[in-house]
Amino acid sequence: MIKGIARACCAAAIAVATPAAAQTAPYSSLTVFGDSLVDAGNIRSLNLGADPAQGYYQGRFTNGYDYTDLLSIAMYGTPTLASNAGGSNYAFGGSRATATTPIFDAGEQVALYAAAVASGKAVDPTGLYVLNFGGNDVFAALAPGAPAGYASDTAFLLDAAKQYAAAIGALDALGARTILVTGFPVATAGAPLDFSMEAEGYLNNAIAGLSLSAGTTLLRYSYLDFFGRLQADPGAFGLPTPLILPDASTPATLAATTCQGSGALPACTGFFSFDGVHPTAAVHQALYDDINRTFGLGLPAVPEPTTWAMMILGFAAVGAALRRRRTAMPLAA
Repeated sequence: MIKGIARACCAAAIAVATPAAAQTAPYSSLTVFGDSLVDAGNIRSLNLGADPAQGYYQGRFTNGYDYTDLLSIAMYGTPTLASNAGGSNYAFGGSRATATTPIFDAGEQVALYAAAVASGKAVDPTGLYVLNFGGNDVFAALAPGAPAGYASDTAFLLDAAKQYAAAIGALDALGARTILVTGFPVATAGAPLDFSMEAEGYLNNAIAGLSLSAGTTLLRYSYLDFFGRLQADPGAFGLPTPLILPDASTPATLAATTCQGSGALPACTGFFSFDGVHPTAAVHQALYDDINRTFGLGLPAVPEPTTWAMMILGFAAVGAALRRRRTAMPLAA
């Protein structure tokens, strides 16, 4: 089972140039739990996805850093690091709020963190803890019939909300005092949006029923609200207007309306979707900016996605030049 081997499999971290950290970070550390929207390389370390040959960047399911990476860069000067590489990003692509996949789902990711704490890892009471789940639960509900083990899609989404809230409670019990919770992110019109809105209501009710510690602050962020505002006015987020949205009416139209399918790598300029499921790095940049504003974090700007793409190409050119130089130099005796 993947759950049994994931902790033993580690990926080497790749050093990249990043901006200097903010002079005064609002939080002393960042710990991330979630799915492919915020996975920093855990699934890639198992060779199960985010293949760089398909344009995915350093284990991320997009063409650059995701919004949690940008938060980390702004606060500390470096992106998040996957837990399989010794970091504090426990997200795994494909994870759900419900414990219904062979990888680490929400409660199991928090349990991994709890195990690290039991082994000596200190819980940072002034750190920021991010929970980003729900998309894969909506996708499971969209499949024909009810998900296995559930009487209906409604029962499944109710359990997704319940277990999402339980993960919040477990983090609170461990000593996390500032928890950023995103909602169910699938905003495609029709059944996907309907399921997301249904699940979002269940999550709000489940969170309201939690008895959190007196010193705990819950930062509640709505993906659905963000995506609605983004689609209504991309220019307000510094994105091209009109923004190319994915059209899943046929495989051909879906390919033509995604960055990956249209061959617009690595910049993905003007596209909302990287691959039909995940947003582009530009959308993650907009997410970072919106979260920064919404919660008054006062964090600095980070490089635009196109700048990252140019930096990546620049690093590749420098590396090739150094390899040629080493080949031309005589070996020392």
